[in-house]
Amino acid sequence: MILKKIEVLSAAKISAAMGVVGGLLAAILFAIPSLIFGSLMDAGGFGVGMGVGAIIFLPIMYGIAGFIGGAIYAFVYNIVSKWVGGIEIELVNVQAQPQTTVQPQPPVQQQ
Repeated sequence: MILKKIEVLSAAKISAAMGVVGGLLAAILFAIPSLIFGSLMDAGGFGVGMGVGAIIFLPIMYGIAGFIGGAIYAFVYNIVSKWVGGIEIELVNVQAQPQTTVQPQPPVQQQ
């Protein structure tokens, strides 16, 4: 199978969601030292504000950047795939195996 086209909005949405998750992880890594060192240095709440601001601001910005980047990437991919062909992928159809149940055995009576 060859991936010939990527739906632009679909790629943008998934890239935005991944950007929000990445932004949240980056914000946590930024916020922890800001909260710790800001309180230790008595920065007048600056460090705490930076930490809390990062938790709000970074996921939003990463999400927006992911949406725009994903849309651009999908758009360019669709153009380039017409010239050079798409990405070749191999898919496997896996069917669920039937569940086997074990029938309870009656207890063995001792004589």
